[in-house]
Amino acid sequence: MPSPPSSIVIRRPDDWHLHLRDGAMLGAVLPFTARVFGRAIVMPNLVPPVTTAAGARAYRARIEAACPPGSGFRPLMTCYLTDRTDADEVARGFGDGAWVAAKYYPANATTHSESGVSDVRHILSVLARMEKIGMPLLVHGEVTDANVDVFDREAVFLDRVLGPLVRDFPGLKVVFEHATTEDAVAFVRAHAPGVGATLTPHHLMINRNAMFEGGIRPHLYCLPVAKREKHRQALRRAAVSGEACFFLGTDSAPHPRAAKESDCGCAGIFNAPAAIEAYAQVFAEEGALAKLEAFASLNGPAFYGLPANEERIKLAQAETRIPNTVPAPGDTLRPFLAGETLGWRIEA
Repeated sequence: MPSPPSSIVIRRPDDWHLHLRDGAMLGAVLPFTARVFGRAIVMPNLVPPVTTAAGARAYRARIEAACPPGSGFRPLMTCYLTDRTDADEVARGFGDGAWVAAKYYPANATTHSESGVSDVRHILSVLARMEKIGMPLLVHGEVTDANVDVFDREAVFLDRVLGPLVRDFPGLKVVFEHATTEDAVAFVRAHAPGVGATLTPHHLMINRNAMFEGGIRPHLYCLPVAKREKHRQALRRAAVSGEACFFLGTDSAPHPRAAKESDCGCAGIFNAPAAIEAYAQVFAEEGALAKLEAFASLNGPAFYGLPANEERIKLAQAETRIPNTVPAPGDTLRPFLAGETLGWRIEA
């Protein structure tokens, strides 16, 4: 395999799946994203969740107020779907720009999903309206049946829930968030261009063994959980394929160390401090740096019907040292790859 180029210039990327939290935590983590990404799809799983257009506008205002001076970062808001979501409210919020998509969390599937959808049949009228107005549905693709092995929940969701859903709503745009299996890759390919998928840096870089290397590694625990090596390889092939249905979504999810390092640690990996550098390393390892711009900067905007960013960033082949900890309110955060060194760095 030929050596990768020593630098690459790409359009400013966007993050199509991001957790920013709120309050002091928002202020602590937002600068890492705002320094690199032009836009981000911001997840609505606050406490309480963002279920109204007014709530989305207020949250967006708090994010904009927390942006570093001179930042051009633009948050794109989402609606948290519940069993009682009103289709008219969803459509009004989409029409006036309060939000750009709606998020389907199966109830109790992950962090702050307690108010999520208990059965997809409860939101069929909402999905029908979204299909009609062209509003994307963002899916956390796991079943929560206790009888289903945690490593199989994504594949079972595809079979039981998402397959019938895309059959019944063929015009509904769907993003399968943070895909973790070769099953998801195959499903998205089979249903593109109406179905896309975000891929995270951690699912491209670790398999499930990493959580148990030398003992329990709570900072590598996320949902959906990392899978076998064959699935990681399928995700990497998808990311570097150049196919328009696959695009960047970090799923960066900050939790204080005390909440991660506990007897019931929270799910979520905080990768924002070096997300684009991690993606660059993956693409370089796969001999596919020329395809990084499509994955990071072009495919996502095209799926959402938005223009690509005009600004550029430069990534150079140079060391980026990941800090062991990042300050957070009342605690610290441990970022993905803490203490390690990546081979790429943002220069401009």
